[in-house]
Amino acid sequence: MKLSDKSRILVTCQMGLGCLLEEEMKELGYTPLKVRDTGVEIEGNFFDAMDLNLRLRCGYAVLYLLKAFECRDAEELYTQVYSQPWENIIPANEYLSIISRVDNPTINNSMFPNLKVKDAIADRLTNKLGSRCDSGSGRENIVVNLYWKGTNAWLYINTTGRKLSERGYRKMPHLAPMQETLVAACLRAADYTSDNPIVCPMCGSGTFAIEAALIALNRCPGLLRSNFAFMHLQNFESQLWQEMRAEARDEADNNKRPIIIASDIDPKAIEAAKKNALTAGVEHLIKFEVCDFADTTIPDEPGMIIMNPEYGKRLGDTRELEDIYARIGDFFKQKCTGWTGYIFTGNMDLAKKVGLRTSRRFPFYNADIECRLLKYEMYQGSRKSKYNQ
Repeated sequence: MKLSDKSRILVTCQMGLGCLLEEEMKELGYTPLKVRDTGVEIEGNFFDAMDLNLRLRCGYAVLYLLKAFECRDAEELYTQVYSQPWENIIPANEYLSIISRVDNPTINNSMFPNLKVKDAIADRLTNKLGSRCDSGSGRENIVVNLYWKGTNAWLYINTTGRKLSERGYRKMPHLAPMQETLVAACLRAADYTSDNPIVCPMCGSGTFAIEAALIALNRCPGLLRSNFAFMHLQNFESQLWQEMRAEARDEADNNKRPIIIASDIDPKAIEAAKKNALTAGVEHLIKFEVCDFADTTIPDEPGMIIMNPEYGKRLGDTRELEDIYARIGDFFKQKCTGWTGYIFTGNMDLAKKVGLRTSRRFPFYNADIECRLLKYEMYQGSRKSKYNQ
């Protein structure tokens, strides 16, 4: 197998992000062949896979198809996997992880297909290279994905490894943070650009503000990571990867000075957000404030306000949160005229307490919780600001 060999590439994403991921991939110059709620499929080679890992904001993992085959039972699975020339893909003594999604009547133990795939690969490498690879659940090195439904199976090299949402900057996650890819998808759905200010009250660990800063600078999120699974493959070209990274760095507009304000009433949250922003290299672009959300600085120039309040599923008590949502509505009406407000929530009963009419509702999932990104258009009015750039 050569890095220039073309195959199907499946870019997976969180449930419901398929259309946003499709838009992003089109902007990067790729032609989607199939779009699902959980992924987008294109045709490409390993160089394309490397590029996607470097640039994608909304994707979860980049999977390169090795083979599609008929498979009726575990023994046929072993035979099909063993027939793949793994000695041309995996170096000797590498660490291997298997991820599978299986819906087949002959399988009643979800871990059994992983074991058969691992054994087939390890046996092949032992016979061809004289060395049996180690394996486990860590996804840092070689990762293989199996999808098996009925009598059809697909075997992929996972070129990403640990999911793309793990940018590498969030060293202090604070309480129940949203994944970076979900935050980036929300910003895309909200049509965020650096042309107008963005204010992020209740910022928590700062993910909305940091992702907004990365978008404003046109800085590829993959530049923050030092390890991808494709770097452990047999034919990985380190020099080419460094050139791709250098090109991406040159494309960033580091002279941009977007207006980004992030606030939280918890000093520990702001401390975490500042450290995460420092790790991401954008701390100089974000104005952090320790205050109640209603006291957050609102610039004169209208822009976007985006909030992710607790919604009673994992944090906080629903009845106690009703007052907070009502106060958010008052905050929007009294301090944010002329602005566009967004609330990300998984509790529509609480959202009713905002007391404002939504102009649009974007469906999302946060893990297994069905959520909405609610858009509010505030009418234009006069307002004084304490913001000084």
